[in-house]
Amino acid sequence: MKKETISWEDFEKVELRAGTIIQVDDFPKARKPAYKLLIDLGPQIGIKRSSAQITTFYTKEELLGKQVICVTNFPPRQIAGFMSEVLTTGFILEGSAVVLAKSERKVPDGSRLA
Repeated sequence: MKKETISWEDFEKVELRAGTIIQVDDFPKARKPAYKLLIDLGPQIGIKRSSAQITTFYTKEELLGKQVICVTNFPPRQIAGFMSEVLTTGFILEGSAVVLAKSERKVPDGSRLA
């Protein structure tokens, strides 16, 4: 489903930044299967928390050290007693499975997607 057209200025408001997953924990209190992630977004932003429904294709072990793309300027969101500070991005497939969005090459944590 195509969304409404936005301006370049609208797109520039979204902070999409690269970060490396440094910790992955199970999230049994989540309504849908999810992990709790700690993501290093570089020295300017620091380490942030994210809840991510990415259990279909990813184990905790393979997520460690993986670089992902996060939205860093959404307000924090309380999810089942866990404060998610950034949105980890991915492609939602049929059946709600998520494939992570990532950079084609490793970039410095905190790098902005433009």
